[in-house]
Amino acid sequence: MSDIISLQQKIVPELIELLQKRYTIMRNIYFSQPIGRRALSYQLNIGERIIRTEVSFLKSQGLIDINPLGMTVTKDGEKLLEELKEFIHELKGLNNMEKTLRDRLKLKKVIVIPGDVDNDQLIKKDMGKSAANYLKSIIKNDSIIALTGGSTVMEVANEMPQCYIKSDIMVVPARGGLGRDVEKQANTIASVLAKKLGGSYKMLHIPDNIGKEAIATLINEPDIKNVIDILKKADIVLFGIGRADVMADRRNLPPSTRDYLEKVGATSEALGFYLNINGETVYETPSIFLTKDDLKNVKNLIAVSGGRSKADAILSTCNSGMVDVLITDEGAAFEILKSC
Repeated sequence: MSDIISLQQKIVPELIELLQKRYTIMRNIYFSQPIGRRALSYQLNIGERIIRTEVSFLKSQGLIDINPLGMTVTKDGEKLLEELKEFIHELKGLNNMEKTLRDRLKLKKVIVIPGDVDNDQLIKKDMGKSAANYLKSIIKNDSIIALTGGSTVMEVANEMPQCYIKSDIMVVPARGGLGRDVEKQANTIASVLAKKLGGSYKMLHIPDNIGKEAIATLINEPDIKNVIDILKKADIVLFGIGRADVMADRRNLPPSTRDYLEKVGATSEALGFYLNINGETVYETPSIFLTKDDLKNVKNLIAVSGGRSKADAILSTCNSGMVDVLITDEGAAFEILKSC
């Protein structure tokens, strides 16, 4: 396929550009449906006249429908999107990028999604879908899945196909919540994912930003101790990666702690660990229930994070040895490759 793509790029590059444009338009309609032309134009930063022309073509091919509520992708359109995904992947050279990243970062597997979430938030849904498909391929009937909160991990749960067969899968939060954006908290995501997988879930009713003394008292409560005991038996850990400065602000860390993190060169935050660019832990939040030793016993450590702005944070976390599988986007992957 790569030889054919190379020939097409040399002889008819405009066809490749048109293909990518129509693929992007269909993909955005699919993730935002129903959506109007004006909203789509704004979302993609493409003129309404161009959108109108392309939408008319896609409708004539039976790939989208247009009704008073907006545009939607037809079943044929959904099928084509799925078939085009691998072609676009090859077209952008992402297969080679994945192999290079995997080797340089010394990971088991890397999956790179076209685009950059910093420029297009819908890329998060693509990352979520790819992560869900990978997760589905490794889950066993008795798996214990631990996960963190966050918008990217939330998309993994949202994009997981519904299973109607009961299983012994258990999903548990890897840490407490932030106290806001309930739908993005680990407890909520655990319940959504468990229901999608036909399994069960436990909730961890511990705020994320309380002190060590309070944590020490709470973890002796029978219900909480039971969840932590299950958590430590997880064979899959699914988590997001954040920039250290952004996460310190989001978690309302004291100014003195933020100053310290800046001083010691904290680059990323993952699973409650603040890491420098070399992957060394420079600070730990009190509510860490999966220690570094616990993580060594986990068979599948899956990180899902993207965006050019998070490249250093992703590299930092991969350098820590806390990642087996990385699911990211083209923007982050390109920047990481320039640094390693």
